[in-house]
Amino acid sequence: MNPALDEPDPIWKPTDDAMRMAPMRRFFTLVADNVAGSPSPDAPYPEWHAWSCAHPEQFWAAVWRFTAIDTGDRAEAGWESVVDRGDRMQPPGPEGPRWFRGATLNFAEELLRRRDAGTAIAATAEGGDRRELSFGQLAELASWCAVALMRDGAGEGDRVAGFMPNVPETVISMLGAAWIGATWTSCSPDFGVKGVLDRFGQVEPRVLVCVDGYRYSGRDIDCLARVREIADAIPSLRRVVVVPFLRKALAPADLDGIRGGVSWADWATPAAAPTFRRLPFDHPLYVMYSSGTTGLPKCMVHGAGGTLIQHVKEHQLHCGIGPADRVFYFTTCGWMMWNWLVTALASGATLVLYDGAPMPPNDPDALWRMAAAERVTVFGTSAKFIAACETAGLAPARSHDLSALRTILSTGSPLAHHGFDYLMRAVGPGVHVASISGGTDLISCFVLGNPLLPVWRGEIQCAGLGMAVDVFDDEGHPLRGAPGELVCTRPFPSMPVAFWNDADGSLYREAYFSHFPGVWRHGDWVERTAHDGFIVHGRSDATLNPGGVRIGTAEIYREVEQVEGVIESVVTGQEVPDGRGGTETRIVLFVRLAPGLVLDEALRERIRSRIRAHTSPHHVPKVIASVPDIPRTISGKITEIAVRDVVHGRQVKNTDAMANPGALEYFRDREELRP
Repeated sequence: MNPALDEPDPIWKPTDDAMRMAPMRRFFTLVADNVAGSPSPDAPYPEWHAWSCAHPEQFWAAVWRFTAIDTGDRAEAGWESVVDRGDRMQPPGPEGPRWFRGATLNFAEELLRRRDAGTAIAATAEGGDRRELSFGQLAELASWCAVALMRDGAGEGDRVAGFMPNVPETVISMLGAAWIGATWTSCSPDFGVKGVLDRFGQVEPRVLVCVDGYRYSGRDIDCLARVREIADAIPSLRRVVVVPFLRKALAPADLDGIRGGVSWADWATPAAAPTFRRLPFDHPLYVMYSSGTTGLPKCMVHGAGGTLIQHVKEHQLHCGIGPADRVFYFTTCGWMMWNWLVTALASGATLVLYDGAPMPPNDPDALWRMAAAERVTVFGTSAKFIAACETAGLAPARSHDLSALRTILSTGSPLAHHGFDYLMRAVGPGVHVASISGGTDLISCFVLGNPLLPVWRGEIQCAGLGMAVDVFDDEGHPLRGAPGELVCTRPFPSMPVAFWNDADGSLYREAYFSHFPGVWRHGDWVERTAHDGFIVHGRSDATLNPGGVRIGTAEIYREVEQVEGVIESVVTGQEVPDGRGGTETRIVLFVRLAPGLVLDEALRERIRSRIRAHTSPHHVPKVIASVPDIPRTISGKITEIAVRDVVHGRQVKNTDAMANPGALEYFRDREELRP
């Protein structure tokens, strides 16, 4: 059952003026005027999307020109071809796709186009501390960082790692690394030592940039003891640069025991700017990591050109971001949304950074107050945060001036139907709510918002331009109006250029191409709607299968969390004896309740009734139990697979990738789970 299809009208429509002024419309006009056989500027979006996938050479060349990647002498646009082997959906390489062969660029140079006194970064930390950097200052500091890295022997292809919160020095360090052709990799300072070593230990960085500590939910958390352990355990490190965050300045004693330790102030010192190192389109820019909850994290290497062109396409065309915008995303430096956010500099936009808890103690509307003060135009967050605001009864538009806000982006998990309603009611009916979904694997989005299309309650608006997204059934046939596997059938520029330590590409092929040969299987359980939008029902490896009916977990969550008193939930399938010598799957639901509430039979029945009425009898859990906490990854995603393993008595392989591994104990050996 799909409630979105029963909606008589969309909840939001762009105005005629907004559509006329949208960069996406200007892009369509430019292409229509210059590329033979392209659709008319006013053709329906599905027609443009189909054209962009069928003609990648013309489409991606037009994106390159429209987004001004080759303006002036910053990049050499003399590519020999836009894409080689563009019909082969397989890992890049001698037999796979290759993009913009012959073109060279420097990622930092592209992000540092502006050098004026306008605000490049406005950064706020929990507690209210605020800092600001102009575009000119940002470029100067990044150049100092580049020189410092070269002094420490870092150069093209070397790794520079950040164990950092979301602060300006993280952006500066990444730009400094990219300036000289080094490869940046980062994770947030809430990782434990093992979690950091599982990631950085694989890629052997030459330089580590870290902080003395960070602040979260009213607590100051010192990092220096962990930094000492990390530095001792990574032999490749030549330098450890410590940025003061909790302290105003570092004392010599703070650096004691840190091998190669130096303070940021003594390291990033004034120096003449070096020449940008312009490199091939697929030169390694980032190493990103899978969650690592089922084993050692996979290390995905993303190229500079693919990351850049994909991000500016999404920013400028799908989000309408330009020099007048102030863009915020609540993210840590261990989540790909940080990388996505930072690229907004390439569109001349201001980055609004925040580090700390999204709803600090006694200050639940901290982010909305910051959004008002900073005049944020694009506000990015998670579905979890939106649900928490709704539960807390916040009405941001009544308490703050959000008149500058144009777009709200939501990702991390599916945004429930009532989340759309809440934002329309509490933030404003004129705000474009754009749910987006993609992943670290592509450092971008498969499906996302569109300023030219209406928003239907519960749906992601469209597939991204140039992304040949489809939904397949188990046999690999296209599927409409029912959930299936999210796939991509043609190459795209931001595919990883490689996996680390995967010389023969076997890890890469196994990750995406083993299920449907020649097709990227992403691992999301998704439905394509009558509006040509998408509904994400959860991860396909966490789908439930009671009685042979495959169910996405998000279908249950969106109903359970409408029940008064339920804060959040996690659902799993449990294999139990079927009485005939075999096993069957039953649905088990765990709920976290508001303080003071008890899970009695009356509340259980309300939950069952809600699920039965709004989904189907197959969705109704056989067991409902209460837990005080629900385990999450460090990036904030519920770890459904870890819960499933604990319920079945299996070992969870990598609890260091979790923010609250102790919560797993609440699911172990439960009386309710005995067959």
